Amino acid sequence: MTEAAHAAGFAPALFEPSAPAPDGLLTPSRYDIHRNNVTVSLIDAIAAIYPAVERITGTDFFRTMARLHVRAMPPSSPLLFDYGRDFPGFIEGYPHAQQMPWLGDVARIERAWLDAYHAADARTLSVADLAAVDPAALVDAVLVPHPAARVIRSCYPALSIFVMNRQPAEPDARLESDIAEDTLVTRPAFEVMVRSLPPGGATLLVALMDGRPLGEAVACAVDDSDAFDLPANLSGIVDAGVFTQIRLRKPTR
Repeated sequence: MTEAAHAAGFAPALFEPSAPAPDGLLTPSRYDIHRNNVTVSLIDAIAAIYPAVERITGTDFFRTMARLHVRAMPPSSPLLFDYGRDFPGFIEGYPHAQQMPWLGDVARIERAWLDAYHAADARTLSVADLAAVDPAALVDAVLVPHPAARVIRSCYPALSIFVMNRQPAEPDARLESDIAEDTLVTRPAFEVMVRSLPPGGATLLVALMDGRPLGEAVACAVDDSDAFDLPANLSGIVDAGVFTQIRLRKPTR
């Protein structure tokens, strides 16, 4: 039997507790031990990625939910860092988490934090870079996003909940707000930055990160919010290091 064929017969039952051990094993009982160890290691990996979610739900709740996720969505990569990307969506469909409808968005911020932490380094766009561009050409300019930049939109105060649960909070700390929050996660230098976006800011960034010209992105943000402030948003974009360079449309002849 080839190594690939052996792996194909060995792996599937790892994530199904009721499945019998594969044929040909000298000690089938040890397969159950290995199966449990694999599951526990994956649950531990998810817990390391989503500490705020675990703190909110409690360890027992979290590990039960994570165990069901592991069984439903086995890893497709050997890298534990890549595992658990589907966990926020799984949370939203988990029946016992329905009373916490914001929990999936908190998990998305945590996942974005980890992705930003591991993203490639890159120089960031500066005020001087913007100032060097003819204002008339900016409307058609396309901004190249930093590899670490992520935007998470939420109908809930997910960022505030994330912040309260990623670090020790006061014993009597309570979140009184129910206002929707959009979050920017990026890493312009060594530290991951997580900040709230102003009105229209998420719409602007999503459009720019999708490759739309600045003029079109601004129009989308204006349509999204009457409170959109272009100078403040551009200043925030540069300060946070969301983009790396400006690409100008070549003039037509």
